[in-house]
Amino acid sequence: MDAALLSSLIIGLLLLVDFVIRVIAVIVVPRNRKPTSATAWLLAIFLLPYIGVLFFLLIGSYKLPKRRRDKQEEINRFIIDSTEGMERVSRDHPWPPWLESVVQLNRNLGAMPLVGGNTATLNGDYNASLSAMTAEIDKARRYVHVEFYILSCDQTTKPFFDALEAAVLRGVVVRVLLDHVASYRTRDYKRTIKRLTAMGAHWQLMLPVQPFRGRYQRPDLRNHRKLLVVDGAVGFMGSQNVIDRSYNKKSNIRRGLKWKELVVRVEGPIVAGLNAIFITDWYSETDELLRRETEPISTELTTDALDAQVVPSGPGFRGENNLRLFLALLYYAQERIVITSPYFVPDESMLMAITTAVQRGIEVDLFVSEIGDQAVVYHAQRSYYEALLRAGVRIWMYKKPYILHAKHFTIDDDVAVIGSSNMDMRSFQLNMEVSLMVRGRSFVEEMRKVEDGYRRESRELTLDEWLKQPLRSTVLDNLARLTSALQ
Repeated sequence: MDAALLSSLIIGLLLLVDFVIRVIAVIVVPRNRKPTSATAWLLAIFLLPYIGVLFFLLIGSYKLPKRRRDKQEEINRFIIDSTEGMERVSRDHPWPPWLESVVQLNRNLGAMPLVGGNTATLNGDYNASLSAMTAEIDKARRYVHVEFYILSCDQTTKPFFDALEAAVLRGVVVRVLLDHVASYRTRDYKRTIKRLTAMGAHWQLMLPVQPFRGRYQRPDLRNHRKLLVVDGAVGFMGSQNVIDRSYNKKSNIRRGLKWKELVVRVEGPIVAGLNAIFITDWYSETDELLRRETEPISTELTTDALDAQVVPSGPGFRGENNLRLFLALLYYAQERIVITSPYFVPDESMLMAITTAVQRGIEVDLFVSEIGDQAVVYHAQRSYYEALLRAGVRIWMYKKPYILHAKHFTIDDDVAVIGSSNMDMRSFQLNMEVSLMVRGRSFVEEMRKVEDGYRRESRELTLDEWLKQPLRSTVLDNLARLTSALQ
């Protein structure tokens, strides 16, 4: 066979393969996928067929392995059975008429009930919140449950780890969950693992990517939750990881970046809900169901106590629990919405809900950071600013060098949500998250004070200012927006 004929055959074969890839992609990619995501994947495959297909095979499925999904359904049934009849809350003050339906939505999606008789306190000081968690660990008598997306033993978090070690020494059972990929990327990962092992803590990696050990799923499906439970009596959750606020990255230190967080400390029956999240994740990673640490949810009500509901979400669930909760609250709002999100990359439904709220006469404020720590997400977020500003959303940019990493929002004077979930497509589809919905005027007022503090440290972005952005920024923003849809 001469060289010309061989070359023609190779070219013909490549064209055939290219054609087959495109046909199969049109059939497979859109199935059970949002139109924007399907379009983005098809565009990637059509422009770069071989590279696009490779990436689709690696990260094209946002579902956890079936075994893990089955476990999640099993634990959901366990939670529903063990909390039947616990939806007892104080109705001394009139509820918003729409709240019952939102509570039922959350119950159907995430299995957790709304419970009354709780107290909740906010802490926006990075080091003070670490100290508060450390102080509670020092009081532990039975068990400590630690679950963080990033857990790193460094100079800032050393007291936290010292408290865990002291707890083990006095006979307290310490269980620790940390996300594999996120924690592995930190400077002190190996030191952290050695420290946990040496102190005698029971620890497990969450969603490990260890194919040679038979443990593998899509590598960017991550457990993004952050929570701490001590003796089933006190719980912490929010946006903060256990690491120095610079994340010990040279680029962050060079830029002087510092993370600004918000953590809530809770007491009361809701702590059992947070503990159930830990038990769920522990079971998923170890096959050990911690029945003895499953706290009964008290139904005792106290005056001026808060009603609260834990809302887990992630690829282990059939629906996008956090997105459905957020959308319901946005559409029910009657007066005011204030959103704080470090990574704000909404899908069409959320963008429509927010802009519709403004058109209904609702005041909508959005707090974001003036600068970003992740270039692609930062530019994708910016691509939505013009539409939001034109709709009438007020955008407040928290001044550098701080990264406003807190994740929460308030609806009227009635309801607040705080947790680990960003308002972006990654948190809605790919990450395992946990949110806390709180009904109580006193808590919303405390959250408003936090928001007012943000406002004093922020500058408002205007449409006139935005329209003066250089063309290169617009191009980067729009390109990043396309990549954000590859879910």
